[in-house]
Amino acid sequence: QVQLRESGGGLVQAGGSLRLSCAASGHTSSAFGMGWFRQAPGKEREFVAAISGSGGRTVYANSVKGRFTIFRDNANNTVYLQMNSLKPEDTAIYYCAADKDRLITITNNDEKYDYWGQGTQVTVSS
Repeated sequence: QVQLRESGGGLVQAGGSLRLSCAASGHTSSAFGMGWFRQAPGKEREFVAAISGSGGRTVYANSVKGRFTIFRDNANNTVYLQMNSLKPEDTAIYYCAADKDRLITITNNDEKYDYWGQGTQVTVSS
């Protein structure tokens, strides 16, 4: 009933920037909290950033704080992840996720999210 599609991944040199987009379709709601997760080869999926449905709250993993920014455009059902000062350790598949009925609060627990995109590859060369 809800579909998410990530885009914007690619290959970039260390220190560069990328902006990821996540377009939502189907039975979407502005009450959905949105999150970004990533998974590198041989590692478990980890939390990157999240934003409440209202956009009033955000939270970031310590590893990306100060470098990444999550924001949303509810009018276009899109959430973004602006990634600056990229490092090789940021290399991973990045996934967008939606959490129902989270207008105000946020969570970094991937088990709380209801819908997931297929992912987009980000590769940062040294």
